[in-house]
Amino acid sequence: MTKNNKNLKERPPVVVILGHIDSGKTTLLDQIRKTQVVLKESGGITQHIGAYQVIKEDKKITFIDTPGHEAFSQMRSRGAKTADIAILVVDSCKGVEKQTKEVIVDIKECKIPLIVAINKVDRPETDPENVKRQLQQEGIITESLGGDVPSIKISAKTGKGVDELLEIILLVAEMEKFKADISEPASGVIIESYVDEKRGPTATIILNQGILKVGDVITTCSALGKIKILEDFNGKTMEKALPSDPAVILGLENVPRVGEKLSVFSTIEEARLFIQSSQKEECEKKVFELKPGQKVLNLILKTDVVGSLEAIEKVLSRLPQEKIVLKIIKAEVGNINESDVKLAKNFRSLILGFRTSINPAAKILLQKKENKVLATTFEIIYDLVESVRKFMAGMLKSEIVRIDLGKIKVLVTFWSKKNRQIIGGRIFEGKVEKNSKIEACRDDEPFDEGKMISLQRNKKDIEKALKGDEVGILYEGSKKIEKGDILIIFKKEKQKVELE
Repeated sequence: MTKNNKNLKERPPVVVILGHIDSGKTTLLDQIRKTQVVLKESGGITQHIGAYQVIKEDKKITFIDTPGHEAFSQMRSRGAKTADIAILVVDSCKGVEKQTKEVIVDIKECKIPLIVAINKVDRPETDPENVKRQLQQEGIITESLGGDVPSIKISAKTGKGVDELLEIILLVAEMEKFKADISEPASGVIIESYVDEKRGPTATIILNQGILKVGDVITTCSALGKIKILEDFNGKTMEKALPSDPAVILGLENVPRVGEKLSVFSTIEEARLFIQSSQKEECEKKVFELKPGQKVLNLILKTDVVGSLEAIEKVLSRLPQEKIVLKIIKAEVGNINESDVKLAKNFRSLILGFRTSINPAAKILLQKKENKVLATTFEIIYDLVESVRKFMAGMLKSEIVRIDLGKIKVLVTFWSKKNRQIIGGRIFEGKVEKNSKIEACRDDEPFDEGKMISLQRNKKDIEKALKGDEVGILYEGSKKIEKGDILIIFKKEKQKVELE
């Protein structure tokens, strides 16, 4: 215990800014970045990496620049400890909106300190006090109303209140005493990932503990590699990353998923064993009971960026799945590779690529007939989804459906030999067609099923007859038809089952 205490070091707070889509989150992040980030000799931030640090009163604050609470929820759903403090941005003119309420639920479940930033106070229609009352109804009680949640009025557009917001963040961090053990093996969370055309799989991480260095062997549940390059949020090369530092990692074999935990291993072999175990466990988790009559279509998704992946998964989830259930056994960024084809073979999966390609080794495996794996790439999400819909429809067996055409009351029976009879009757409902099937009923109960060999009217062969016509029928069946019996004329057709 003493040793651990000695190794515990103070670290910068990690802050996430959340709120409704039009509340001003992005403007606030841009304002903080513009006024507070200390630019290095690289010339400033050249690309969006999902996180950056500011310096206020000689202390660092790390901001996660997420696309919204959906990404934050996704990280949390994977058990990732992502942020220490949440900033809830609320539009002072519109108040608490639907998505604001969803964000509040996320923050409460995370059990992290909250600061409310009441934005757009530079506008004439601003009403901060109404915002506080609405938040109170959601269980968020600000300090001015007797609660313990700090709130501040800001204008992300003009920069008003931003300095004070940073001061409150540092105050909360001081009270919470955020620390990390730098002697422990490095671990962190993937907050953004993509494929760089020139540099390959790229991931941004926030380190939770330990020290991450160039040369470290790292892995998540879906990716592994040896760090070749480590960069800070400004794109400047660094030899090591410390707890709470955002860092860009190059050297991974493939692209990890957002929200996955990152760990360090001694060798590539150990990392590979871990990832194989993780993938097996992940696939086993996705095994579930099907309802009677349900089938399953296994999918492997590979896309250009994480945003595409999440968009496709969302659209696919809206397809009707009462008869065919979609099960995504693997979803990641990057080209379709050998491991995808092997996994698809084992799980009889369809491989779908979006704005990505199939690497040469994978193409060789796909050409082998014994693998029986189909991989298709798309440039438009709509085309991908429609292709999946067609596959689902193709898995549905056509149903044999009985279609009742008409009814005949037997008026007279004529010649009879073995299993055939000539019958005369009047059509009192619907119509009759030649070569139809016949269900014979007596006293409202079916007693035989046979078929119509021929159909006549006025002793002439006809193809069909209508209600009111008197017809003669050559009937083939196992039981004798009698006067007064009712014959139900029907046919059976194959009908394609629809998804909906």
